[in-house]
Amino acid sequence: MKRIFVFIAMISLGACKSPEARYPVSQNSGSYISESITKNQELLKKEVAKIEAIIKEDSTREYKPSQNGFWYVYNKKTSDSTNKPNPEFGDIVEFDYSISTLDNQAIYAEGEKETRTYAIDQEKLFSGLRQGLKLMKEGETVTFLFPSYKAYGYYGDKNKIGRNLPIKTKVTLNKVTEREELKPEN
Repeated sequence: MKRIFVFIAMISLGACKSPEARYPVSQNSGSYISESITKNQELLKKEVAKIEAIIKEDSTREYKPSQNGFWYVYNKKTSDSTNKPNPEFGDIVEFDYSISTLDNQAIYAEGEKETRTYAIDQEKLFSGLRQGLKLMKEGETVTFLFPSYKAYGYYGDKNKIGRNLPIKTKVTLNKVTEREELKPEN
């Protein structure tokens, strides 16, 4: 009986060995990431060159570069004296928009998309439009030129917009409801 206890004790002590780290069978050098970065930089250069050519060709209007990596032009601008605020975090906006290629081929024509109600920075919307809405005031219409990374990027919209497609988006901001207006009165 004593031998059985000694045997169990030896097995128990042998099983207490600390686990060893497993190492990968092969290691990658990270070249895939480097290739991907290079490919995306080249894609961005081509898209920016095309956008700049459109801006140069349309010399009658004044396109502005945004700090967020896209360009825009006012189709209808409200006067600065109206004191209407730009939408901020949490404000509810109602807007209409259409989307086309940079060559003006309609993807979603005007009226094809329903009027959209959106809470600024609290709902899903592609990054360029989310940032563009903050530049607008109620009643304005703006055309945005978005490189693909600011639009629908690598995946597209899984419907009509393909991958890595720069787009032109015309947006009319119909109404802005500020956060304070949303709070119940006491």
